[in-house]
Amino acid sequence: MLKAPLTCSLPLLALLSAACSGDVRRFPLRDPVWRDADLSPVSLPCRPDPEAPSDDPQHRLCSPAPYESSFAWDAADNLVFRPVTRFFAVDPGGEAVNVNSVDEVPDSSWFTNRIGKRPLSVEELVRGPCGDKTLDPEAPDGSWVIDMGKPNGANPGFRIKVEGVGKFMLKADPSDQPERATGATAIAARLYHAAGFWAPCDSVVYLKPSSLKLSPGLTVTDNSGVARPFDQAALDGVLAKASKRGDRVRMVASRWLPGRAIGPFRYEGTREDDPNDVIPHEDRRDLRGGRLLAAWLNHFDSREQNSMDVWLAEDPKDKDASPGHVRHYYIDLGDCFGSEWEWEEISKRLGHAFYFDAEYALLDFVTLGIPERPWDRASHDPQGDIFGFFSDRDFRPEAWRGGYPNPAFGRMTELDGAWAARALARFTPELIEAAVRTGDFTAPRHTAFLIGKLLARQRAIMARYLTRLSPIADVALASPVALCGVDLARRTGVARPQDLRYEAAMYAGESLALHTRPVVRPSPDGGVCLSLPHIAADGGAPDDAPSRYAIIDVLNGQAPGPLRAHLYDLGPRRGYKLVGIERPDDAEPPN
Repeated sequence: MLKAPLTCSLPLLALLSAACSGDVRRFPLRDPVWRDADLSPVSLPCRPDPEAPSDDPQHRLCSPAPYESSFAWDAADNLVFRPVTRFFAVDPGGEAVNVNSVDEVPDSSWFTNRIGKRPLSVEELVRGPCGDKTLDPEAPDGSWVIDMGKPNGANPGFRIKVEGVGKFMLKADPSDQPERATGATAIAARLYHAAGFWAPCDSVVYLKPSSLKLSPGLTVTDNSGVARPFDQAALDGVLAKASKRGDRVRMVASRWLPGRAIGPFRYEGTREDDPNDVIPHEDRRDLRGGRLLAAWLNHFDSREQNSMDVWLAEDPKDKDASPGHVRHYYIDLGDCFGSEWEWEEISKRLGHAFYFDAEYALLDFVTLGIPERPWDRASHDPQGDIFGFFSDRDFRPEAWRGGYPNPAFGRMTELDGAWAARALARFTPELIEAAVRTGDFTAPRHTAFLIGKLLARQRAIMARYLTRLSPIADVALASPVALCGVDLARRTGVARPQDLRYEAAMYAGESLALHTRPVVRPSPDGGVCLSLPHIAADGGAPDDAPSRYAIIDVLNGQAPGPLRAHLYDLGPRRGYKLVGIERPDDAEPPN
């Protein structure tokens, strides 16, 4: 967003410290940006391919270089070194950069407006990122060819290649939490995708072991660098430990991502070999606001190792060609909804504290550990026994913490949180139920438990982040002289209609003096509308003249500040044009 220069009268340079005659943000007369330039293809220098195939020895790589993320270093950096350096750094923070003039995030290689921009049907949510490329559990024997073992991660698995459908990584559940991880992966992928993020096609599948065909000579290397064969015995071991339904084996099928994988993205800085990556990741609203989605699902493992960048070449025949662009995915979502560790004391803390939390450690030292913490009260719910300690009890969205500090999450501002909460508020109970049912849990109580906890945690997020700043969304001109929106706090029941008192003020002209107080007309579905009297004629002053500028403040009686809409009056024939939206945190007039 652009901030207009101050209008000052300074006869002498010595008077630069004198007060100016206004610091109101005036938006230019133009449409909001809804598409980020980082979706445009770019060309990169080519380099020899050190692993060129024998049938193409001259193959060249014209894509970003792969980035390998070290789990140990990333953990140490974010838990220890980064907090120390930030403590001594001069880092004023500030608001997110990738925000358009109407306080929203444009479509980009990171984020696409889906549920936040238009209603989403149950069918669309369930289909999610999968489209029509899904596995058929009734596939003929031997038609799913295993061509790779799963090299690392908590859940055992392998990759299959299916003619005409594609490649899928199949992963099983840990034996101590049957059905949770596979179900969580499928559910979370759909919620992340619907919210606007890029997520893989993850679906629960009950397969026939006879549909699998093992390629000979496969090996797998674990995190410690030890290689071992992935043979029939290894495959049988994976299948034996997996959850079952009759003679079927339960796994989650994750479709291979498109393009060329080039490694995880970081939650701070930029990628130097991607010309499109110009905004520091910690200053992206989508990454910052993603903290609330992670908090909703208790996706405590939201770290760079669980992300993946892919290079999407314009040439469909060569993944490594230029031009192209990078797309950023969230992957490996199976730790949502109550993942349990071997150490119960850590499992109880997940979502409440970092693995090593210096703040709590210091407080416990000072207070001799006397205060009771949320994890001291954590317990298993018999109705959700596979979901560990996932609960709505003691869930405070603003206090939620992942496994270790996330640079983008740590910079989330009130405006970022309000943006994320507006998106989460669009998930109706019907959509949440539909998402949970994609987890295909055998016991109905598990489905009911998870739906109930997600609804309760969603409500906690909305109660916190739809009440500090204006929750009025979907602001648009319903007619040339009628401005309308939706009060999400009222629509979702976070605020009761009888507790809300709407009022509006219109400031107009070059001086932005109070012009009138339009009557706000609320409707039962949460809608609010008001009529705009004209302040300018059809002809005369240019369209972007200050005399045509108007600001409308709409208060709902709950949030301290208004929804502030910026408009130009183009005259009775063309009507008003909306050019900007702000959400101040107080009710002070704009001038």
